[in-house]
Parts: sequence; structure tokens; C-alpha cells
Amino acid sequence: MSFLRRHLTLFAVSACSIAVGIGVSSITTAGAASTSKASRASKAAHVRKAARLGGGRSGIRELRLLARRAVEGDLVVSTPNGFETVSFERGVVGSVSGQQLTMSEQTKTATYKTVTLTIPAGALVRDNGSKVSSLASLTQGQRVIVFTGVKRTLVVARTAKG
Repeated sequence: MSFLRRHLTLFAVSACSIAVGIGVSSITTAGAASTSKASRASKAAHVRKAARLGGGRSGIRELRLLARRAVEGDLVVSTPNGFETVSFERGVVGSVSGQQLTMSEQTKTATYKTVTLTIPAGALVRDNGSKVSSLASLTQGQRVIVFTGVKRTLVVARTAKG
């Protein structure tokens, strides 16, 4: 049996891999042709950061940075009864009227949007560390984060420093 016949599968897989590699390379090159050198460097930096998310202290730092920049989101959490969705909104209090909380979803430097949330009567509200508080105690300009789960709602507010 010749060398070629014994290794035919290996050669076929190699040829297919090379063809796929050439195709992917041409597609990415075509897409990258219009991007600037700075944006390619920025994308590469993001890829390196994403690769680090998986391990060690630097990964934890990256996750904290990501969490600080998040203004809203949904998390699916495993519980003893199955999976539950927990939502959060973070921003600045605009106004409070009854059980309605109007807030601007934003970070310290940028605003995403303004939303009005209906907070259930049994929600736990913490104002500047106070464990027992009411929604009416919140004032305009306070930083706030609202966690909403299936059974509970938690509102945590604090007066901005400065």
C-alpha cells in the first residue's frame, strides 16, 4: 500500500482546513480593509481583555469594571427550584411619586435612557445604608440600583459624594 493511500484521510482533512483558513482569512481581510489602524488595535485590546476574564485576579478586576459600567441587565440564576431571572437597573433618581420611581439609567459620565419603574409595596428599600426605609425617602439626584426578582424587589440608594 502506498504512502498516499495510507494517509489519504489526513491529506483530505488538511486540504479542507487550509481551504477554510483561506476563506476565513479573505473574509476578515475584506472586513478589516476599511477599519483604521487605531480601531484594529482597540479591537485587539478588547480581545485580550476578554481572554483574561476567565482567570486570576485580573479577570475579577475586568468583571468589576464591566459591572461598574452596566446600567441595566437580566441575569438568569440557578436556584433550588430551577432557574430565575433577576433584572437590574442602575442610575440616578429623577422623581418618586407613590410607588413610581423615575430614574435616569446612566453612569457618571453618560446617560442611556430615562425609565419609570413600578416598585411593589413590599420592596426592601435601603437609603444611605439604612436597612428600613420607604420609597418616599429617596430624593432627586441620589444614585440608585433596583434589583427585581420573581419574589422580591430591592432598591438601594445613596447620596452621591461631592
